[in-house]
Formats: sequence, C-alpha cells, structure tokens
Amino acid sequence: MIAKDEMLNIFQETGALLSGHFLLTSGLHSPQYFQCALLLQYPQHTMRLCGELANAFSGKEIDLVIAPAIGGIVVAQEVGRVLNKRSIFAEREGGVMSLRRGFSIQPGEKVLVTEDVITTGGSVKEVIDLVEKNGGDVVGVGVIVDRSRGKFTLDVPFIPLLEMDVVVHQPEACPSCKDGIPIVKPGSRKRKS
Repeated sequence: MIAKDEMLNIFQETGALLSGHFLLTSGLHSPQYFQCALLLQYPQHTMRLCGELANAFSGKEIDLVIAPAIGGIVVAQEVGRVLNKRSIFAEREGGVMSLRRGFSIQPGEKVLVTEDVITTGGSVKEVIDLVEKNGGDVVGVGVIVDRSRGKFTLDVPFIPLLEMDVVVHQPEACPSCKDGIPIVKPGSRKRKS
C-alpha cells in the first residue's frame, strides 16, 4: 500500500486537497475538502491508486465493480479495468440511488463497491442496498479516502487507501460560519435544504 505521506503529497501536488470552508454532501461543514477529480485527471495517479484498490481485492471472487455517480465512476472504471471485470455506476433518480442507462445486476453476482471519498458513507450504503435489492452479493468496499473517522463500518471487507481524521462540524457549530467565511459546495450532488 502507498504510504500516507506519499498519498498526501499526491493530493497536494495535484491540488486535490483543498483548504477553506466547505459544505460536504453529508451536510456537515469542514475546513478541508478532497476533490479526487483533480487527482484522477492524471492517468499515472489514477492507475496507481486504483491499481492498489484492485490488488487489495484480487483474492476475492468479483464479477462486477460499481460506484455511486459521479465521484466514484472513474474509480470503478479503473478498478474494473485492472481486475478485468465489468464496471457500472449507480445514480440518483428522483433522489433515489438507481441503475439507469441499461445497467443491471444479475442475481448472485459478486460485487465490489468503490468510491473516491467517504465522510458518512451514505452514498456507499445506498449502493450496497441497491446491489442487494437486485440480488447481488457485496464482497467488499474500496475507497481512496476515508474521512469517516472510524464511524463507517460494514459487515464486508472495507479497504481505504487513506484514512484522514479531517475536522467536520454541524452547521450550527461551525467556526467558519460564525466567522462569516463564505461556504463552498465543491461536490457533485446538490443537498436538499
């Protein structure tokens, strides 16, 4: 596995580790944000990080790799390429994680769920529910960055490449809000107010 310091250097070199005042998909506020898309635009980093995730699950029987859109799409595609397995993504339709674009999960398929960054793991859990609802068997979850601070747990193997204890705040207790610092929502999904 890639050392934590080396991972952080890659994030910083690519501008993927941002500092400021951010609204996370979870609704929490944070002074740091991982914009993995900025890292994943570089094939050498994508190949290396996703190769590490794929290797971590190489001993598992896997038929399919799936990720929540939009952040996890590149991760699922590259992990699927390394494992030589079909890869798809789930996306929200009417606020519900769904399979669209003709994607399907066959009953009994062994499925690896991937994601770029998790904080609460809500999107990943929705994808797991979707896989199970369609008769698939989740064999593991691999992510590039886990910022859940140990709060994200599963009954299947969970492998993050980087675990970060990033500070998060409830909106009503956010120091940046109290200081009047404008908030930025850099993620891909609009949160319902």
